[in-house]
Amino acid sequence: METNPIRVCELLVGLPDVNVLGVEDDDPVQPLQVHVEIRGSRPRCVGCGSEARVKDRPPVMLVDLPAFGRPVRLVWRKHRWQCPDPVCGVGSWTGEDARIGYARLALTDRAGRWVTQQVGRHGRTVNEVASELDCDWHTVNDAVIAYGTVLVDDPDRIGEVTALGLDETLFSREGPWNRQSWSTSIVDVTAGRLLDVVPGRTAVESSKWLEARGPEWRSNIRLGHIGSVRPISGDLRHDASRRRPGGRPDPCGPSRQLQTRRMPASSPERDARAPRPQGRSAVIASAAC
Repeated sequence: METNPIRVCELLVGLPDVNVLGVEDDDPVQPLQVHVEIRGSRPRCVGCGSEARVKDRPPVMLVDLPAFGRPVRLVWRKHRWQCPDPVCGVGSWTGEDARIGYARLALTDRAGRWVTQQVGRHGRTVNEVASELDCDWHTVNDAVIAYGTVLVDDPDRIGEVTALGLDETLFSREGPWNRQSWSTSIVDVTAGRLLDVVPGRTAVESSKWLEARGPEWRSNIRLGHIGSVRPISGDLRHDASRRRPGGRPDPCGPSRQLQTRRMPASSPERDARAPRPQGRSAVIASAAC
């Protein structure tokens, strides 16, 4: 059992290589403020190799995970380093540590990962998570986009797909005339998993998405489930060795045709599909699962 008070504080904070400078608890209805600094050796100037000196230590406040039923702010006293050589052109720089938090995000790294899981895996709203952390809606949403985009862009996220579903969604109504804006959901029908959302209701963007997957990935597709979008259904049945009047090739390969069929409005296969998306966040939600 650890009895050293300093080490106990460090264990409770749970961050590597930091010194706990103090805790502010001036108002019981306000978040706790935990002040920390990075513990380590002085860096050297990348220009001349001289040992840097501390220029100042500006505090950076980050939203952290709650502790003991209280919202928490981590006040990171960052080191702004300066080269001691006046003729060196490097000047000054600020020390960073991705284990604590990333630049331009207002949450700690662990809080950013947590909110992404809450919104993506558990289906909680951004507003609900922001209320729990006692922070701004944009603070949580920016972190979900930053961390979720990495998950979405992971090339191993989609994996092998044998049955692909495409379905249109009325995404929004825009402008004074309520102009309809459509999107197309791309779904792994077998797994019931949303793969991506592309703009529009024609085959143009869906074909681009499929073309980007490569011929090896497309060769595994044996069945295509089409929603209520006739232009997509027509283009997917068309062989890529020929071209339609619009000049769009079949995205599924030059020497084979994709078997497609329409599902009735209510069927076990349609019911097993992923729910209709609500934009890019729906893809992030699928990737976080």
